[in-house]
Amino acid sequence: MFTTIGMPQILADAYRAGQHDAYDHPPERQIAEGAGNPCRCCLNFISKGEEMLVLAHRPFQAMHPYAETGPVFLCATPCQAHLSGRPDVLQGSPDYLLKAYDQDERIIYGTGQITAQHEIDSYVEQLLARPEVAFVDMRSSRNNCWLARFQRSV
Repeated sequence: MFTTIGMPQILADAYRAGQHDAYDHPPERQIAEGAGNPCRCCLNFISKGEEMLVLAHRPFQAMHPYAETGPVFLCATPCQAHLSGRPDVLQGSPDYLLKAYDQDERIIYGTGQITAQHEIDSYVEQLLARPEVAFVDMRSSRNNCWLARFQRSV
């Protein structure tokens, strides 16, 4: 089994309080267009017409060549980090880019795959069964934006 996690609550709250993003810029405020705007904290879609934050996010602890950075959305008003169940973010596209990483946050070559929505669970389970895989990141297959992370359930 695996757990789906988004941006840590403490980091999302810091961005809402004005912390600068991965490129040292304050988050931008925009109005959500609906299903195309998944919050990376609660992993649900930000409702159409609601205010949201847009910022550069690097979901890695260290700076290194594999530490990709990209745009993400956050609910502008406080939300709760995703804790259980199947989040909306897994249902917004017919397919996603999945990539496995080792404990040093390096991509494990050969694991990157565009995966159909209905095959996500089986591919994530297959990857997490490998001892060298620490986590699997899910990105948009169309825009390459980071969406969520899968880790082994504790």
